[in-house]
Amino acid sequence: MTSMILPILAAAAEAGGLTGSFTLGMAGAGAGIGVGLVGAKAAEAVGRNPGAFGRVLTVAILGMALAEAIAIYALILAFGGR
Repeated sequence: MTSMILPILAAAAEAGGLTGSFTLGMAGAGAGIGVGLVGAKAAEAVGRNPGAFGRVLTVAILGMALAEAIAIYALILAFGGR
C-alpha cells in the first residue's frame, strides 16, 4: 500500500498542493492512534494485574506524552515558519 501512496504524495508536493495542514492532520491522526493504543494496553495491563496500577499509570502517561509530542512537533513545523 505504501508503494501506491508515495508517488501520489510526491506529485502533490511538487505541484504545491501539499500544505502544512496535511502534515498536521497526519501527525494528529498518528498521535490519536498512539494514545488510544497506549490507553487500551494500560487498561488491559491493570485488568490483568491490579497491583501494578501505579507503575502502569506512570509508563502509560509517559507513552501518551511522547505520542502527543509528535503532533506538537508537526504543529511547529507546519505553521511555525509563518
